[in-house]
Amino acid sequence: MAPNVNLNFALKTDVASDAARAADPRAELAAQFIPAGTRVLDLSDDTGLQHFLPNGCSYLGRDRITCDGGAACNIPAGDFPTRAATQTDVVVMLGVLERIAEVESFFTHLRFCKQDVILSYSATDLGGERAGFVNAFSFYDLALLFDRFGFRIECTAPVDAGQVLIRLTPTERLKPVRACSVAVIADGDCGSFGGRLGGQMVNALLPGEADVHHMSFDTLGEARDKYDLVILGTGGGLFQPLLGDEVLDIVSRGKAAIGIFGTQYRELIPRAGLDRLLDRLDTWYARNEDDVLMYGRGRANVVHLGDWLIDRFTMNTPTLDLPLQIVEEVRPDHALDRTVQVIQCHRQVYSSLLAPLLCALTAAELAAYADQPSEQLPGVVSGTFRSMLIDIFGRSYPEKEFFMVDRDAVRRYKARVHRNVAGVGERIDSILRNVAVAAA
Repeated sequence: MAPNVNLNFALKTDVASDAARAADPRAELAAQFIPAGTRVLDLSDDTGLQHFLPNGCSYLGRDRITCDGGAACNIPAGDFPTRAATQTDVVVMLGVLERIAEVESFFTHLRFCKQDVILSYSATDLGGERAGFVNAFSFYDLALLFDRFGFRIECTAPVDAGQVLIRLTPTERLKPVRACSVAVIADGDCGSFGGRLGGQMVNALLPGEADVHHMSFDTLGEARDKYDLVILGTGGGLFQPLLGDEVLDIVSRGKAAIGIFGTQYRELIPRAGLDRLLDRLDTWYARNEDDVLMYGRGRANVVHLGDWLIDRFTMNTPTLDLPLQIVEEVRPDHALDRTVQVIQCHRQVYSSLLAPLLCALTAAELAAYADQPSEQLPGVVSGTFRSMLIDIFGRSYPEKEFFMVDRDAVRRYKARVHRNVAGVGERIDSILRNVAVAAA
């Protein structure tokens, strides 16, 4: 049985292949500028363009176009198929522009259609054959023409020694993009499970044009002289050694600064040092309500974010009865998505690390934890587990004793944090937008 082959696929019937071989050489090049699924209006003479179009394109050729009153369009004489052009995605003109006497009138119509344009032209400074042409533009003249009618040259390619193929895009579709510089200072081990996830969270909120400089507390000496935005923390916990003058100096190098972190080993944190840091932040997105109550009370620049890493974990159903113990950091060479899957497979999870326990709470039926003592004072623990549990469940649980996970409480917490994370993204966008306006 002969296969049914779409004429837009590379595999053609013999008739289509013959037509393609006989086509205008500009047509194959023009097809390389056209995405799959495009609605194409071709104002050229018979160039064979339709035989080169990618899969899913629809094609309307010049011989099928009518203008006002239903008469055939005479493009060189000044006719323009307004209705057809507004119902298409791209207008193609191969060897057409050189033969239009009223070029400005023609581009007035094109401008109001607000579609991309692909055209070829024999510019005077390319030295090509100009027999039968009614206008003469250099490439510079063309650029001025396009700009005057609201088009920008998006890309070009030479057809031959005398012709160039040009794709135009309406300028109104092209928002100006200003590069911005952002410093991100990690608040913990960048290679840890939580640190890697936190870095992903920050990157997902930053605009695509941002030039991002990631630093740890060991590489602060590499900081640049100035930034548009400094982000202190990636959702982890700060403690006393990380609140020195070097951090304050880098925060002050930003036109704006926000903090995304919690606190831990609070007995060791000098209140004055943290107050100095918070004074320099435009906004502190605190991980826990404990942080807000202890250090942010009365401050207008403090917002309770929640532990935003929970936004990286979907609610799931465990499948394994075998208990899981997590007592050492997940190795940096282990894939994050695979690690999450392994943790969420277990109905019963014990962890001495905060981020893996948070991950487990989105799936496990029973959970337990062991808090981390301070290296300086073994009697002082981080306090992060207690803060997280109160945020999620409204209460804490004793160490090293399994408790039943209230999935409804986890779900409510997860939804609340998700909304808060969206607010952080909006705040970052607003800051960088205001910085760009001030620079302009």
